[in-house]
Amino acid sequence: MKRMLAAIALGAFALPIAALADTQITAVGSTALLPLVKQSATDYATKHPDVKISVSGGGSFVGIAQSSSGAADMGDSDVVAPGNAGLVDHKVAVVGFAIAVNPSAGVTNLTAQQLRGIFSGKITNWNQVGGKDQQIVVINRPRTSGTRAVFNATIMGVSKIAETGLTEDSSGAVTTMVSTTPGAVTYVALGYTKNKPVTVVKVNGVPATTENIQNGKYPVWSYEHIFTKGKASAEVEKFIDFVAHNNDVLVKLGYIPVSTMKVHENNR
Repeated sequence: MKRMLAAIALGAFALPIAALADTQITAVGSTALLPLVKQSATDYATKHPDVKISVSGGGSFVGIAQSSSGAADMGDSDVVAPGNAGLVDHKVAVVGFAIAVNPSAGVTNLTAQQLRGIFSGKITNWNQVGGKDQQIVVINRPRTSGTRAVFNATIMGVSKIAETGLTEDSSGAVTTMVSTTPGAVTYVALGYTKNKPVTVVKVNGVPATTENIQNGKYPVWSYEHIFTKGKASAEVEKFIDFVAHNNDVLVKLGYIPVSTMKVHENNR
């Protein structure tokens, strides 16, 4: 009987001890970076089954806040994080952002000035920019979105985005809405437009290609950042390095390796 009780006691403690041996890592933030981090987490787990990586979205500014407070090990972001003392920036990729339009609009090119007019609410019909006689339906991202911040910085400048349009809080949802809403337009990470029934318009006559982003000819792009509070732990550092150098998956999902960029900017 004593031997049985001892075996039961040992068995009771075996599972918690094994569980404690696992490394738990959390990543929160940018939905533009989400596909790369999620796929990398899956790939990494197959090689390191003792590492458990939880990945979720929420927006770049949520990622910055969560990493800054220590609530998440990694904060994924499309934008830099000035004023957040103690955060360490790891640039893992470059992403281009598409101006995605429902094909019914009948446009294939828009100038930056026209885009400012559309998103500020001054231009309300596609026929004002060479398209069909159809009302423009603007679909924005919330203020916590890094994609919105990049669009503001690269296109809008001092012009303010009108808050009268629709808002979707994730890259996948906004792409679906554009594809199913006549006259709709938005800004979204290029990878989300792949094989989707939307028109990716040229900006100032320049198509959103990898080469044009690498050369700086296409204006709407940013580095993808993973922020950590102070120096990352050894396991988090290994995973971030894996994300940044998981090139086959990175390119397949529509991202650009940082090392291939021919232009370099510190404020993206």
